[in-house]
Amino acid sequence: MRPGVKTTGSIMLLLTAIIWGCSFVAQSEAMDYMGPLTFQAARSFVGSAVLIPVLLLAGRGRKKYHTPQPNGSGRKKLFLAGTLCGVVMFAAAMLQQYGIAFGTSGGKAGFITATYILLVPLFGLFRGKKVTLKIWACVLVALCGLYLLCITGGFSFAPSDGIVLLGAVFWALHILVIDHLAPGLDGIRLSCIQFFVSGVLASIGMFLFETPSWQQILDGWVTIAYVGILSSGVGYTLQILGQQRTAPAVASLLMSFESVFAVLGGIVVLHQIPTGREWVGCVLMFAAVVCAQIPGRRERRVAAKTA
Repeated sequence: MRPGVKTTGSIMLLLTAIIWGCSFVAQSEAMDYMGPLTFQAARSFVGSAVLIPVLLLAGRGRKKYHTPQPNGSGRKKLFLAGTLCGVVMFAAAMLQQYGIAFGTSGGKAGFITATYILLVPLFGLFRGKKVTLKIWACVLVALCGLYLLCITGGFSFAPSDGIVLLGAVFWALHILVIDHLAPGLDGIRLSCIQFFVSGVLASIGMFLFETPSWQQILDGWVTIAYVGILSSGVGYTLQILGQQRTAPAVASLLMSFESVFAVLGGIVVLHQIPTGREWVGCVLMFAAVVCAQIPGRRERRVAAKTA
C-alpha cells in the first residue's frame, strides 16, 4: 500500500475518532427522551438517509465520466456485505447501550469497549493477519492510557460489564468484517446499506420491547440529528473509507482515539478540566497512535521500491 494512500486512510480514521468522541454527550442526552432501540432505529435511518443525496450525486458523476457501474454479482456482494456489517454493528451498539443501562458507568464502558484494539489483532491472527511487535507494544500502551483516562477508581467486574465486553467483541468483528469485505466496494453505498439494516433490526426490537412515540422522536430530534448525521452518516462512512486504506490493527488504534477527543470535547463544550491522571492517559494514547504510524524498516524498503 502506497504511503500517500495510508496517510489518507489515517486522516479519515482520525476524523472518525473526533466525530465519535464529540458525540458521547448527545448519545447520553438522548436516553432522557427515548429507549435505546428507538434511538438506534432513528439514528440509523437518519444516517442512511443523509447518504442518499451523496449517492445520487456520485451516480451523476459516474454517468458524466462514463465510470462503469457495478454488475449483478457486484451489487449482490455489496448488498451481502452491507447486510452483514449492519447486523454486526446493530449487535455491538445494542450490547454497549444495554450494558450502560444495566449499571456500567460511561467511563468504564468506554474503557471496556476500547479493548477492541486488543481483540482486533488477536482475531486477525486466525485470518493470517500478522501483527508486528511494534503494533502489539502500541496496543498495550494505548490500553494503559485508556485505563488512566476512563477508570477513575478501582476496577471491579459486574454482570453489566460482561454485556459491554461482549459488545466490544462485536465492535472488533465489525472492524474485521469491513477489512475483509469492503475492499473493491463502494464505501458510501456499503455504509448506507449497513445503516438501513441496523435501522430495520432496531425497529423490530423497538416495537417488541419498547413503547415508542412520535413525541419521543420530536423531543430528542436534536440529539438524533447530530448523532445520525455526524456520528452515523459521516463517521461510519469515513471508517469504511479509511479502513480500505489502513491495516485493521492500526485502524482500531486510530479509532480508539475517540476517548481522547471526548475529553478534549469536554474541555471545550462543558469546561471540564481533566485531572493529571487523565492528561497522562491522553499522552500515552497520543504516543501509541503516533508510534503506530511511524513506518518500520520493511515498510520503508517497500516504499522506496514503489517510489
